Amino acid sequence: MNDYQSSLSNTESRKFETFSYLPTMTDEQTRQQIQYIVDKGWNPSIEHTEPEHASDSYWYMWKLPMFGETDVEAIMQELDNCHTAHPDNHVRLLGLDNFAQCAGTSMVIYRGQTV
Repeated sequence: MNDYQSSLSNTESRKFETFSYLPTMTDEQTRQQIQYIVDKGWNPSIEHTEPEHASDSYWYMWKLPMFGETDVEAIMQELDNCHTAHPDNHVRLLGLDNFAQCAGTSMVIYRGQTV
């Protein structure tokens, strides 16, 4: 087991969820994760925030959740649109579970630039 050195003062060192301990996902790996969300029947939702506020519980919502969206490429395009509009922010994808009334999954897709 490794001890990951992280601190509040070093935004580059912060970890957000399981995938943040792994190398950055490729586009194909991201598509596979989106397909998993779609296959579970969860609704994709995209959020973003400044790196210095990533530990806060509130992230900005990018549009409304994509209720009923099953097109992986459309979801990929919205992730890219959010990143293009907010290039310095972290962008994360959530899979919202209608039945459990919570996020079934959450992963940071783009890491923002730190100052």
